[in-house]
Amino acid sequence: MRLRHIEVFHAVYVAGSITGAAKLLNVSQPSVSKVLAHAEQQLGFPLFDRVKGKVIPTQEAERLISNAIDAYDNISELRRISENLRSSNTGLIRIAMTPAFGIDLVPAAIASYMDQHPQICFEIETLYYQQAVRALKQSRVDIGIVFDSKAVQGISVEHLAITECVVLAHKSVDFGDKHHLTLKDLNGMPFINMNARSPLGSLLASRMEADKIQFKNVAQVETYQMAKALVANGAGVAIVDKITAQSTGHNDVIVWELRPRLQFNISLMHVENQPLSVLALRFIEHLKTSTKTFLARPCN
Repeated sequence: MRLRHIEVFHAVYVAGSITGAAKLLNVSQPSVSKVLAHAEQQLGFPLFDRVKGKVIPTQEAERLISNAIDAYDNISELRRISENLRSSNTGLIRIAMTPAFGIDLVPAAIASYMDQHPQICFEIETLYYQQAVRALKQSRVDIGIVFDSKAVQGISVEHLAITECVVLAHKSVDFGDKHHLTLKDLNGMPFINMNARSPLGSLLASRMEADKIQFKNVAQVETYQMAKALVANGAGVAIVDKITAQSTGHNDVIVWELRPRLQFNISLMHVENQPLSVLALRFIEHLKTSTKTFLARPCN
């Protein structure tokens, strides 16, 4: 069967009629009938019985339909990816980022870049790490910005900057004359923990296990901004990334340096063997500069 045969066979099967298939495909009814007849002629057996204006799938059609659906889905995916690839070369930069970057850092970088390049348009998705990887593999986005990316087959990883975890506490919490905090300083305090599936959650869990620390967990959250909001409302203390700590909002939160340092990379991902546009490469250089400037700001 040719691709057009599969497409028409699928449409007739789903719609249950030639007329319905023509509407699905946005073509004329005679065109559908002609392609279907040609497919049956090549196969050497009918795919549908015509009964009083209706089409009823034959046994052969029922055996073929699951494979036809898979083929149709693959064709649709191919078309979608092709469209995504086409749009990536038209002055459009498509970005996926984990939520922490969408508060201040990347919006500010995009705005300042657009001041210099007003012809550029951005598509922005806020996704968790695995979702960002999937979006890259589907050519739905050009670049992904995440914390501490691991090696992923087919994905190239570039380090934008090195940053660290910090401690967030409500301004009412008294740590005496300390200039920085350790994990032991937080022992016994209500603690807002990150999900261990996240890159930083896993990093923190490993440090806690190595130091034999067990916090009094009062909440477990998926985003660092949620942890910060809970701290601001007096629910407990939290350990988050410096990007979230320095983002705007929640003036009642005090940021403390963590010792020993718990450092990690800010990573930029893109698909291997698929060259980025000149516009995207220029934006990446701009983002590197913006990230270093953002991290150099004082926390409090």
